[in-house]
Amino acid sequence: MAAALGVARAQRARRCLLLQLPGAFRAPLGRGCRSGVPARQQQALAVPSASAEEITSARRKGFLAEHAAPFSAFLTDGFGRQHNYLRISLTEKCNLRCQYCMPEEGVQLTPKSELLSTQEIITLARLFVKEGVDKIRLTGGEPLIRPDVIDIIAQMRKLEGLQTIAVTTNGINLARLLPRLKEAGLNAINISLDTLVPAKFEFIVRRKGFHKVMEGIQKALELGYDPVKVNCVVMRGLNEDELVDFVALTEKQPLDVRFIEYMPFDGNKWNFRKMVSYKEMLDTIKQKWPELEKVPCEEASSTAKAYKVPHFQGQVSFITSMSEHFCGSCNRLRITADGNLKVCLFGNAEVSLRDHLRSNASEEELVQIIGAAVGRKKKQHAGMFNISQMKNRPMILIEAASRSFPLLQDALQDRACLNDGSHRTGHWLTPRASLSKQMGKTFQKNVFIGHPALPGTCSTGQLAAGILQAQLRSHCICQKNLSLTLAAKCLRTGTSIPQQAFHMIRGIHSGVTRSEAEEKNQGPLPSGQFLSASDRLTHIDQEGRASMVDVGRKLDSERTAVASAVVRLGEKAFALVQQNQMKKGDVLAVAQIAGIQGAKLTSQLIPLCHNVPLSLVDVSLSLDERRHAVVIQALCRTYGKTGVEMEALTAASLAALTVYDMCKAVTHDMVIEEVKLLSKKGGQRGDFQRG
Repeated sequence: MAAALGVARAQRARRCLLLQLPGAFRAPLGRGCRSGVPARQQQALAVPSASAEEITSARRKGFLAEHAAPFSAFLTDGFGRQHNYLRISLTEKCNLRCQYCMPEEGVQLTPKSELLSTQEIITLARLFVKEGVDKIRLTGGEPLIRPDVIDIIAQMRKLEGLQTIAVTTNGINLARLLPRLKEAGLNAINISLDTLVPAKFEFIVRRKGFHKVMEGIQKALELGYDPVKVNCVVMRGLNEDELVDFVALTEKQPLDVRFIEYMPFDGNKWNFRKMVSYKEMLDTIKQKWPELEKVPCEEASSTAKAYKVPHFQGQVSFITSMSEHFCGSCNRLRITADGNLKVCLFGNAEVSLRDHLRSNASEEELVQIIGAAVGRKKKQHAGMFNISQMKNRPMILIEAASRSFPLLQDALQDRACLNDGSHRTGHWLTPRASLSKQMGKTFQKNVFIGHPALPGTCSTGQLAAGILQAQLRSHCICQKNLSLTLAAKCLRTGTSIPQQAFHMIRGIHSGVTRSEAEEKNQGPLPSGQFLSASDRLTHIDQEGRASMVDVGRKLDSERTAVASAVVRLGEKAFALVQQNQMKKGDVLAVAQIAGIQGAKLTSQLIPLCHNVPLSLVDVSLSLDERRHAVVIQALCRTYGKTGVEMEALTAASLAALTVYDMCKAVTHDMVIEEVKLLSKKGGQRGDFQRG
């Protein structure tokens, strides 16, 4: 409660102070972004009043410095999270090709002229440190292949207020460079190592160099780094069998081995079967060391869950980005090698700080842009199910979009706008990241269409379908900042546009592209057909967890479903069933009863299925002599709020399993196949009839 009151006071103080600044300074803030000038709770409340005329442009910096307080409101988001940790990618290049980091086909590197220069990196670092950042981590690609990395660290060490300079490296060049890095001011190291088996190392990273990484770890220990953090991405079927070996490394060395859950990034062919969860890893380690104990967390913003085997010198930690996110305490911001600010690792919204630097933006303007981006940071990321389907950079380019990602060229102009005739491809915004609240809600509730008769809307020819499908899944949004009233005039919902309109933007909120829908329907969609919100998984919540659908507000109606299944018995078993000579009894009669029972118990068997009052369950079984098979058909009917497809499918499946059970004494060479829904009637999604 106290923290919430503090954030509220800071936001009120921010508004008060902005009113005292010249209009030219306030205007770019648009709709009043959450991150204003440095505002510090009680101290900010005591800011003396001053007229706008008295505070000139020349005195503004002095005014802000005079009333600065413990932490900048520019780096505090709408949920009170203070971002004091900045990760800067020095390069997109790497001397390894790790499978989970870089796509097999490689990545298209940004031209050198578009990467941040040394001076630009220092300028941004100085700006963030001045606003409250006290820890900077240098990443890549591989940061130690940048020729001026030592000079960058030396210049950062001079920044007043910067307490920690860290580097995350693959360790290949570490042993050679570390003495000079330490002298320059490097005081924390993370080394990536995913296996202790040299041959497996070459397989994972597609290069040699295992012995160099081990030399780098030993050199770090010799130079007194404590702890030396070792990052290990755990992947099922690849290195989860080495968990115990990694823990054993901590017995006599001050290592912090950090097991990282496998995360989805563009090009790494992520799937759920590869991910080993934190709890599964923990259980595996406890089988060897049941006395493993949890270590109290020293920092509230720590991403790691730390554990230690008693009497071991080092410890192990778990980074649980997928199974148990730590978004609530996130204090991290990222700057990619090409100068884009990412406020969330798993988000695809970015702001180009490089472009603003090179257009001679003032320090105040840069701080406003950063504050606007931080202010839009979401409460948490989308959850592993949604993240795995999101378009994002390959991991090597995150700490380094691919450039095919549209940039947020101007973070301050964030309303949904339409271009008045000319389309500029460089000014796309993703609605979830940058729409104003009012327009964001409107876009989420409606399907919008580009209309050829309306000036200012984008025609089909102005947009590349590849950009729409692969990049945006978004709405036609351009940089010109028209009013919401004008935008409303230029947009019409799908229910009010003539059919002859150009149907260009459809069903975006569902997250399903037209090509995906056409593939699912095995044919092109009619020109006027929209994608609906039902084209997404309804039993998964925003965090990817199972969720039962609330059907309480649906209208009661008659609903019917028919499902089928086939059991191929083979000639001998089929003959016995046909002659009713099975030792267990009448196969068809017992299977029929089992199917009826299965339908009635569906909600107990299928976790998220509703309990439906069935008015009819009809299970019929027939013999197909040509295929030596039993053909099962199950019909279910109800009058209620939800359908009975699952009941019909369960009835057919249970009947088929019962046939198998009663015949398995004769043969195991039986096949259950063609379990499918034949038809359904009733419900919001309409009727279905299998062709």
